[in-house]
Amino acid sequence: MTAAGPSAPPAASGPLRHPVPEAAAPGRRRRRVAVVGVALSDCGRVDDATPFHLHAQAARRALADSGLPRDVIDGVASAGLGILAPVEVSEYLGLRPTWTDSTSVGGSTWEVMAAHAADAIAAGHANAVLLVYGSTARADLKARRRTAALSLGARGPLQFEAPYGHTLIAKYAMAARRHMHEYGTTAEQLAGVAVQARANAATNPDAMYRAPISVDEVLDGPMVADPFTKLHCCIRSDGGCAVLLAAEEYVPDTVHDPVWILGTGEALSHSTMSDWEDFTVSPADASGRLAFERAGVSPADIDLCELYDAFTYMPLVMLEDLGFCAKGEGGPFIEAKAGRLLRDGELPTNTDGGGLSACHPGMRGLFLLVEAVRQLRHEYATTAPDRQVPGSPELALVSGTGGWFCSSGTIVLGR
Repeated sequence: MTAAGPSAPPAASGPLRHPVPEAAAPGRRRRRVAVVGVALSDCGRVDDATPFHLHAQAARRALADSGLPRDVIDGVASAGLGILAPVEVSEYLGLRPTWTDSTSVGGSTWEVMAAHAADAIAAGHANAVLLVYGSTARADLKARRRTAALSLGARGPLQFEAPYGHTLIAKYAMAARRHMHEYGTTAEQLAGVAVQARANAATNPDAMYRAPISVDEVLDGPMVADPFTKLHCCIRSDGGCAVLLAAEEYVPDTVHDPVWILGTGEALSHSTMSDWEDFTVSPADASGRLAFERAGVSPADIDLCELYDAFTYMPLVMLEDLGFCAKGEGGPFIEAKAGRLLRDGELPTNTDGGGLSACHPGMRGLFLLVEAVRQLRHEYATTAPDRQVPGSPELALVSGTGGWFCSSGTIVLGR
């Protein structure tokens, strides 16, 4: 059966309640792919839910946001719940997908999976793919519930670094220190990322922390891993979200204006610090270049950025590697007094408050896509103008980072 359009009745062959796509024939035009639905589950402090509950809540809301029937979903991508994540999540949601992905490369997982899903839809291997995530990381810690251990170093290359106690934050701290040594970057400049993220969070009712902070407050906080004090580090929250991608023929039946996937890129770097050639260069250097080339745009065309910010150093080095400023100039670019990262700044970045202030429930990459899509829809322009990036933004760049700059996924989105 060929891929049915959005108005066609669903196929009725056994449990499959959606059209079965036809693989693209040689020379067949690749379909355009749009983000047609996005949503958050309850986020922040959620003590009475399971991760599966948050998955389902986000998925239902994203489907409602799209206006499409659930029967169009024939692909599911998920990670974070073990090796059977997409299988268990699909069963819980009552779906029987014929395309799936469970790529797991850390925080960039969701950008990489979105790229894979877009390629599958474009080639005719799927019609509509649901990316969905949920985590009760904060509630689990509070209740002292045992969760699946994150084993880094028991075997493989990392075994040679693990005995020395290199925690994830220590790896980022070492990288930040190297940038400070090479280019004169200061802790005050890094603090500017946290200050501007909090300012953006101030207008987001879903953000966990909204009270303004100053550079001095960031610097005077308890030291976690030099140069990072507490406010240089992401928060720990509960929450989930979902993003629905669909082929272009479904767009006329959706509720909102489509946000198109224009270009994507992915790249891997290292796992051991000893194999990282340059602590001041992230794999966004490669994934960003690919995404821009495939989208046919440049950094100068971008209206807003959503970047993974588990620590303040991450946006700094990513902005350099993605081409928004020259290598070594990230410090002055992101400092608080410049205000470039504010919602109404020169390059609005992490407009919901980011992982530093809004939410960070384990993996944040999918949340970046949700916020970028909402801004490109101009969703807040009439309902919450103090949340909307001014100037009717048309292009957004989303870039996720996994591990300790081990992986990167970058996506250019456009109206």
